Amino acid sequence: MSVKVEVSEGGVPHDRIMAIGLVGSLVAIYLTYLNVLTGTQLFSFFGGIGAVFAIWWGTDSIKTLCSYGIGTGVPSAGMISLGSGVIAMLLATKMGVASPIGAVIIAAVLGVILGFLSDKVLNMNIPVMIRMLTELTIAGALILLGFSSMATGSFAFLDMIAGSTTFFGIEVATYSVSLIGGSVIAVIFMLGGIAIQHPFNACLGPNESQDRTQMCAAECGFLSMIAVAVMSFAFLSVGAAILGFIVAFIGWIYTYMEYIKLSKRDAFAWLDAKPIREPKGGA
Repeated sequence: MSVKVEVSEGGVPHDRIMAIGLVGSLVAIYLTYLNVLTGTQLFSFFGGIGAVFAIWWGTDSIKTLCSYGIGTGVPSAGMISLGSGVIAMLLATKMGVASPIGAVIIAAVLGVILGFLSDKVLNMNIPVMIRMLTELTIAGALILLGFSSMATGSFAFLDMIAGSTTFFGIEVATYSVSLIGGSVIAVIFMLGGIAIQHPFNACLGPNESQDRTQMCAAECGFLSMIAVAVMSFAFLSVGAAILGFIVAFIGWIYTYMEYIKLSKRDAFAWLDAKPIREPKGGA
């Protein structure tokens, strides 16, 4: 477990990706608060963009962790990030306007605990285990908070557990028609989990390149954002839901086309590659 695969040649340092992902995610999620200030739901799509930033960052965290030779590390890292992140996210939604910052702090504490248990108690002895699990837990919390904010237009706990329905022409509050009560958050959990796991799994190999992997992460993020936009029709005004869908679709089309270009570039680079010769004697 001591062999480490270095960052792709010419790649962006992980610390810079972390900074961009963390700040970008927080800023975008906080922009959904414009819904409260303006009395509309039109700014809900920013939550999805915040989740995409977190997915883009989390993908590189998974790559850094799994470069130490963890054979099944991608799915397990993705699931533990979202599984522990949902705890941080739900606790943080009780903090009002401080919810996004609260999610980061709570997730960081959980991540350190999980990283310590994995590295020291389970004796995995991975040098970056504690840091990467901390990052992934924070990313998971921000993914869930971002997509939840996009679906409901708010990152407040009450807006996620309460909905409304019409009974004999009278609008009444109900908990079953809500993000959490209707189990929509479970779908968001899987959308985030798949999006953060898939890119490195899809791009790993002898010709893995950082820009292609990260572009795949953005593409997966926007693809999940499209699904969240569709679900948001149950909670938002038609105009706000359509706007979120359009933004997600445009983002997905662009990142998908860029990903295909980068895939063709890397495939062409290996077009004339020769088979790897086995050393004499089979050693």
